Amino acid sequence: MEQENRSIKTFIGWTEIYNRLEFLKSAYEPNTQFYGVPRGGQIIAGMLGNAVDKIEQADVIVDDLIDSGATLRQYEKYNKPFAALIDKRKEYNDEWIVFPWENHNGNIEDNVTRLLQYLGEDVTREGLKETPKRYVKFFKEFLTVPEWNFTTFSSEGYDEMIVQTNIPFYSLCEHHIAPFFGYGHIAYIPNKKIVGLSKLARTLDLFAHRLQNQERITTQVAEFLQEKLDAKGIAVSLSAKHMCMEMRGVKKHDTWTTTTKLIGAFKKSDEARLEFFNSIKK
Repeated sequence: MEQENRSIKTFIGWTEIYNRLEFLKSAYEPNTQFYGVPRGGQIIAGMLGNAVDKIEQADVIVDDLIDSGATLRQYEKYNKPFAALIDKRKEYNDEWIVFPWENHNGNIEDNVTRLLQYLGEDVTREGLKETPKRYVKFFKEFLTVPEWNFTTFSSEGYDEMIVQTNIPFYSLCEHHIAPFFGYGHIAYIPNKKIVGLSKLARTLDLFAHRLQNQERITTQVAEFLQEKLDAKGIAVSLSAKHMCMEMRGVKKHDTWTTTTKLIGAFKKSDEARLEFFNSIKK
């Protein structure tokens, strides 16, 4: 395969590959033997069947594509028919063709481009030219939480509930990679240690900025805080709107889902549990 340097990439999917192979096969007898031009043509010959290693044994020479025609001219001396999956003299003239086997571990931005093309978008239009790069940057940024220290201090005898309410959070549904977002409420009853207030919000971000489900975030936040603080009680409640439920599927708008995890005193004591739920209603 030889291609000139072009900026527009077109990704050829497996369905199109199979359709083109069937069309190519139909032009020859069932027992036709194919010699594949290294390396792309070898893949095509193998997929067509009846592939041979020596060009002298072949009835037809095949390649994955014809671009400028240089390879075609190189093999003219063998006086054998030359066929290709794609002939760029007839189609895809100004585009860089990328076959599935060329992109196994390719640039992640190329995969985003492939997805946009699959969805029928014109990836050459102004608004989409930089979209693959921005899309990848968004995920890297969102799924990377800056490092921070879980700073604790002596409670100095304080042993009543500490609650932080209405902490905004954002996450991505692991089933559809659709956003869900809302507010978190976190409370704990100290057992000799208290934590800097910002660390409660940071803990929520730590577990929310992942491909997640709401139930897991709730549990992970509560268990993480209990491990760090050895508190007498931990309470976590999250309320969120899920775009995988509003934008698709059942499409029910303005619906909130609430999840709660209680540990220690908040699970055992009706009084502590009531105090927590009353505080987050305000």
